[in-house]
Amino acid sequence: MICISTDAIMELNILIEASIYFLALINPASKVLLLSSMHPPLSRKVVWSISLKATLAAFGILVLLASFGHVILTDLFRIEVYSLRISGGIILFLFGLKAVQQGKFYELDPGKPHPDSLSIVPLGAPLIAGPGTITASIAYASEHGILPALTALLLALVINMILMMFSNQIGKILEKINATGPLIRITGLIVSAVAVQMICLGLNEWLAQSHH
Repeated sequence: MICISTDAIMELNILIEASIYFLALINPASKVLLLSSMHPPLSRKVVWSISLKATLAAFGILVLLASFGHVILTDLFRIEVYSLRISGGIILFLFGLKAVQQGKFYELDPGKPHPDSLSIVPLGAPLIAGPGTITASIAYASEHGILPALTALLLALVINMILMMFSNQIGKILEKINATGPLIRITGLIVSAVAVQMICLGLNEWLAQSHH
């Protein structure tokens, strides 16, 4: 009979909760809808390639910042976290605004028709490894250790990647019930709201620091 200690169960619960939190910050719905609504439509091979590259890029960014975030941001680049929140929030707001207004997240540039161009930007960053995910990973690593933080991040990223890989199939189901357009606009509104919240939080942190 295998006995599992209370501490192990608590650690597992913390890991699951952290993975769910990171997954919520990553917001797989926006990535699925982005890939499934591309014009012209992407082949399954291209979608899988983009999903894998975007995930690897995001994981690399998050590993680096979760491990050395404070040193890289504060000591090397002299960037405060509130600046990251504000700039990332502005980028995300424009991204969400496009979805609300036009009913699509992204459109390929006719001059650069190869879809792999979106693997790193905007998918890898700032959509997956965005300011919210970066800030949370740095905070979680400092509180629980780098290994638990990276494990939780990896679980969230794998789930997100799997959903991204099946974007075409999910998109077809949504198209049958005419839900793609409304969902893109609703998701765009949510992304915009998250962006505004990030900007406000960054401004509050800046004001609080400037008064000291």
